[in-house]
Amino acid sequence: MSSDRPQESTRSAERRLALAERIITHAISTGLGPDGRLPTERQLAEDLGVTRSSIRYALGIMEAEGHISREVGRGTYLRSADVPAPRRPAAPPAFPASAFPLSADAAFAPADVMVVRRLLEPQAMPLAVAWATAADFEEMDRCLAGGDKAANYEEFEVWDLALHRSIMAATHSPLLGALYSSIEAARHGHIWGDLKRRNSSAERRHMYQDDHHAIVAAIKARDSGAAVQAMRGHLARVSDHLNATDPAAGGWQ
Repeated sequence: MSSDRPQESTRSAERRLALAERIITHAISTGLGPDGRLPTERQLAEDLGVTRSSIRYALGIMEAEGHISREVGRGTYLRSADVPAPRRPAAPPAFPASAFPLSADAAFAPADVMVVRRLLEPQAMPLAVAWATAADFEEMDRCLAGGDKAANYEEFEVWDLALHRSIMAATHSPLLGALYSSIEAARHGHIWGDLKRRNSSAERRHMYQDDHHAIVAAIKARDSGAAVQAMRGHLARVSDHLNATDPAAGGWQ
């Protein structure tokens, strides 16, 4: 029975991702416009026939994706009128789906994911340093704040993904963004998720968050060398924690 638990956890995460899409669709169908306030968690749970804990997790995903903002004492608001449904990144359109079947069911070894991340992300830092705007820095700070407040693995992973996405978006390179979407899709795979979850701890999350703050600080300082080194150090730490430094490693068993 214990061998089924990682799969159950993955399926639960999948349902919550789908619920985030349903909340967006439900809000738009009721005519909610820009800066419109969403119903309460209780009301959404009743309207959509799910538990409040599921709604809470889905709202966390939506906040990290930038679709909503949550204001203490006031409520939860849509950030724009034309909000795309949050979804897992698809393969870059230049590649046929049959040749690049990236999905949450894809079984990419974490070692493979980390090799590609270590090839791509540090090298992108000079572009982020050169082209990041005030709006990019605001988004990075928003994601850092979400990671600082994350209370568990699931919440932290959502904000971790959002922060790295915001950093890559700051390069303002559409092609690089398309390439990075493949990495995001691989990180949604069940092998990556199960291994990351098993190796998660509050201490390690604090280490990763310290790394994140250092990366963003270097980008804000317009220091390419420091940004590259900070990203390399962060990815080396993650790789070491996952035992994903060797292409033969990575949790295939």
